[in-house]
Amino acid sequence: MAKTQLGARVDEDVAELARKRAADLGLSIGDYLARLVHDDTSGLRARAVDAAARFLADHQSVFDEAEQAQQMPSGGRAA
Repeated sequence: MAKTQLGARVDEDVAELARKRAADLGLSIGDYLARLVHDDTSGLRARAVDAAARFLADHQSVFDEAEQAQQMPSGGRAA
């Protein structure tokens, strides 16, 4: 597939985040941005966010219990 060049101006902190994330994934910045756009426009990102929201809703009590256990002082016992 033929490639075309795009130009965009972003804050330096955003550019640095993109550089680091692309490097983490072993991608060029262009390939990383192409992946982001593809995931967004294909609906993949929205489906992933929806799945995460459903997971959290289904398991909220487990997260609440774990958080409460972390906040309990050591040696303390639930009544």
